Amino acid sequence: MSESTDRVGKGTDTDVVLIGAGIISSTLSTLLKELQPDWDQVILERLDIPAGESSSPWNNAGTGHSALCELNYTQEVNGDIDITKAVSVNEKFQISRQFWSYLIEENKLGNPREFINKCPHMSFGHSGEQVRFLRKRFDVLSKHPLFPGMHFTDDNEKFAEKLPLMARGRDYTEPVAISWTNEGTDINFGALTRQYIDYVTQNGVEIRYGNEVQNISREGSHWKVTSKNLHTGDTSVITANFVFVGAGGMALPLLEKAGIPEIKGYGGFPVSGAWLRCTNEDLIKQHAAKVYGKASVGAPPMSVPHLDTRIIDGKRGLLFGPYAGWTPKFLKKGSFLDLPKSLRPGNIASLVGVGLQEFGLTRYLVEEVLKNQTARVESLREYMPSARAEDWELVTAGQRVQVIKPIGAPKFGSLEFGTAVISSNDGSIAGLMGASPGASIAPSAMIELLERCFGSKMIEWAPKIKEMVPSYGKLMSRHTDLFHEQWDRSQKALQLES
Repeated sequence: MSESTDRVGKGTDTDVVLIGAGIISSTLSTLLKELQPDWDQVILERLDIPAGESSSPWNNAGTGHSALCELNYTQEVNGDIDITKAVSVNEKFQISRQFWSYLIEENKLGNPREFINKCPHMSFGHSGEQVRFLRKRFDVLSKHPLFPGMHFTDDNEKFAEKLPLMARGRDYTEPVAISWTNEGTDINFGALTRQYIDYVTQNGVEIRYGNEVQNISREGSHWKVTSKNLHTGDTSVITANFVFVGAGGMALPLLEKAGIPEIKGYGGFPVSGAWLRCTNEDLIKQHAAKVYGKASVGAPPMSVPHLDTRIIDGKRGLLFGPYAGWTPKFLKKGSFLDLPKSLRPGNIASLVGVGLQEFGLTRYLVEEVLKNQTARVESLREYMPSARAEDWELVTAGQRVQVIKPIGAPKFGSLEFGTAVISSNDGSIAGLMGASPGASIAPSAMIELLERCFGSKMIEWAPKIKEMVPSYGKLMSRHTDLFHEQWDRSQKALQLES
């Protein structure tokens, strides 16, 4: 970012506008408040509360994605288990732990038990092929320094001891296995977002709820952000030096409105979801783990089934899913016109290309949409054979917009299942697109954004970043002493010690 955009007073109303009051924007706001406390910030949120969309704990898995149990991060390639993605995600999650620990130690966040709690992470294999894969995966990961305390068993009695709900009524003629670690976490990203928002607003950040951004346009070297108050109908305009679009699924259309060339060709593929939520307190008490299996053939990675303990507002819950659906909305509380309005001459080829290439995904979505409650419970019984329909209710999960990335002929688009940071060439506007593992690695993603957009400030900011994230600039997998030091530190700060 150019030096002329470093402070208010040059024809702008504020230094920074952040669009959306979810986990991503609130993370960036907190980072900027630490790095540049004299900068003015305004957050615009279309809902009347923070964390009302994908950051809500009932709208996401809350896994604390550290790749301990998610099988889609470890693919088998030519007979070998590729753990590259798992290690990368784990490295980024360690940055999150360090950042949260710093804020707690400095009394800038509240009680960590409100947003993070220990919960075993388990991987589940059923069938000879899945058990073989799980053992090979365990053999590789258990030797890696970032995955200590991994266990494996294919013993039926041990399986029943660890997972009584999943063992009850099971026919063991089909082999089963689990690998696990007791060092996993459950994270309430809604509670974490609220703690971030409380901190930054108490320190001068202005937040305007009920304000929907209508347009983003250039005004010289600045940006003009037009928003509408959804309660009064009034329109207001803010000029800012830097704009961040952390609006979840709406990041794509808002970046398109900004007209930056870097968004050209990008598209979004919306996928909705639902969970089965357990209503039987006795069952909830009998399961205490996040158990992830393998996705069905042709299913997207975000659909990986899991029987999932949640700890929300101090109360334990149990979910199974997710079940995918489809809607053209880009937000759970969005419009059916979101997808059509996002179409541009520059991204139609990418969207059509993905549509032609992803036959398996299309078939999977059709099958999911047609499922009734009986079919959903049948899927649950692969994990919990004794499941009864009357113990579970269907709840709608958050909306996800998967990134469609332009890559050129002969393949005109690529469907991405991770997150992508998009920024303008001059670094004056940026946004985050995509879904999992976004919330879990938000500090890492936002530090990457700072490097892209505020290159001239990084030398000045580097010491403070290293204070917040001591591993900054290093890979913990290559500095194992640092990993163990920061692990022990964060276990204490986050109250995760046994």
